[in-house]
Amino acid sequence: MELNKRTVLWIVFAISLIVLWNNWMVANGKQSLFSPAPPAAQVAQQQPKPNDVPAAAQPGAAAVPGTPGAAAPAAAAPASQRVTVTTDLVKVDIDTLGGVIKRLELLKFPDHFDKTKNQVLFTVGGPNTYLGQTGLIGSTPAGVLPNHQTPFTVRGGAPTRDANGNVQLVLDAEQGGVRLTKTFTFRKNDYTIGVRHDVTNVSQAPVQPSLYLQLQHDGNKPANDSWFMSSYTGPTLYTAEDKYQKLTFEDIEKGKAEHSAKANNGWVAISQHFFVSAFIPADKAQRDIYTRKIATNLYAIGTVLPLGTVAPGATVSSDARLYSGPQDEKTLETITPGLELVKDYGVLTIIAKPIFWVMDHLHSLLGNWGWTIVALTILIKLAFFPLSAAGYRSMAKMRVVTPKMQAIRERYKNDPQKMQQATMELYKTEKINPLGGCLPILVQMPVFFALYWVLQSSVEMRGAPWIGWITDLTQPDPFYILPIIYAVSMYITTKLNPQPTDPVQAKMMLFMPLAFSVIFFFFPSGLVLYWVVNNILSIAQQWVITKKFETAAPAK
Repeated sequence: MELNKRTVLWIVFAISLIVLWNNWMVANGKQSLFSPAPPAAQVAQQQPKPNDVPAAAQPGAAAVPGTPGAAAPAAAAPASQRVTVTTDLVKVDIDTLGGVIKRLELLKFPDHFDKTKNQVLFTVGGPNTYLGQTGLIGSTPAGVLPNHQTPFTVRGGAPTRDANGNVQLVLDAEQGGVRLTKTFTFRKNDYTIGVRHDVTNVSQAPVQPSLYLQLQHDGNKPANDSWFMSSYTGPTLYTAEDKYQKLTFEDIEKGKAEHSAKANNGWVAISQHFFVSAFIPADKAQRDIYTRKIATNLYAIGTVLPLGTVAPGATVSSDARLYSGPQDEKTLETITPGLELVKDYGVLTIIAKPIFWVMDHLHSLLGNWGWTIVALTILIKLAFFPLSAAGYRSMAKMRVVTPKMQAIRERYKNDPQKMQQATMELYKTEKINPLGGCLPILVQMPVFFALYWVLQSSVEMRGAPWIGWITDLTQPDPFYILPIIYAVSMYITTKLNPQPTDPVQAKMMLFMPLAFSVIFFFFPSGLVLYWVVNNILSIAQQWVITKKFETAAPAK
């Protein structure tokens, strides 16, 4: 039996490693081990249509003459002014040079490292670059059309605010015989920014412009990324035909990024741990989708929407939205189809989503995510009570017959075949299932991994405290108290289990609690809390069942 149980434990351990590795690969945008290859219809890295989206302007360098967005070599750098818009949720800086969103601060979410500061998404300068850019592709004899390198002016000199607290910023630019008006609309209690483009042909000839919506991001790993708490940062997109797609900066660098190239729906985005920024064009508007390398360690994902032929004096308009905020599943579902998928649970979505649904309802009653995890653990324990009870009964029987097994081992120590036959006969006589004690472990593993991804993906728990020293359930225990309690509980569990007759195996079973507790030093404290509560409940259940069988054994 020891051999069989040890084999099962190693199988469980191997499967756990495979699942962890697969989830780590998926979280970093790699192909899942269990999912098919992308559809053949998807194409490799796509460049925008005829006239390319202007590349990022390099500080201190003039644009190359003859390329889109190029300026005369001797021309002075255009004036740049930052306009700041503040709502109850965000603080946004928009540069009049190109109408580019250069900084976006989330006022309700503290920074990961410095709690006195707020989380910043869009930024430029230092090691990170994260920008939202829009403009027109195309040119006329008068020059290139307005793009994200064209100087704009602020209509009215400043943003306007209405009685409801909504803010509107209107920017105008005229270039190449076309006037482009960008209108940014910020609404109260909303992370979605309205982005409207009005294109007016002020020349004497028809023009055929295309509008691009582009997100730029550097290829750096998040500062808080680690092997045990790895998170995904990269371009994502969604179309009704090909569904949710995750890309990597590495594949874009190599020209191997495969994704949908054309659609009339969906969105493009940059996803990162707990947050997302997504450009959402109007539905049923034909578009091209592209990814590309902009410069060293700088990449872009965007979409190009043809605006058709604009006659002289005519105006064509295009409405889009930019969501930049937390990956709140319920909020994202209301914005556009598929956006909630950026909250990615990996291959265990089928288990993780129901777990979060239950946790969300428990939290509405308890008001504390730590106690929510405790309550969830109790519910899971009750749900699997009959199965775990059967496993503990089998282990209790094993504990009772351990002296007989030791006697068999001693009697047939030189004949392994007879030892195995005698052991199996003992199991049959005592009505013991040698694999029954593994059931509690097997049952808990999928829930364990699913809860790991719930904690990794749920912005609702970011910065959520439990009690005392646990101030963020998504971060490791700062004083390692929960991992130590876990080690103690595992030691007690080991003592309640049947003691292996093999001395080497017995030492290994005593070492395992220490090894797992060290690993749990790096895991989210919410996950360790789940395992600690689960162990305490299991100890109580196993102790009662074990005492029952040990009391009945002498009488029998």
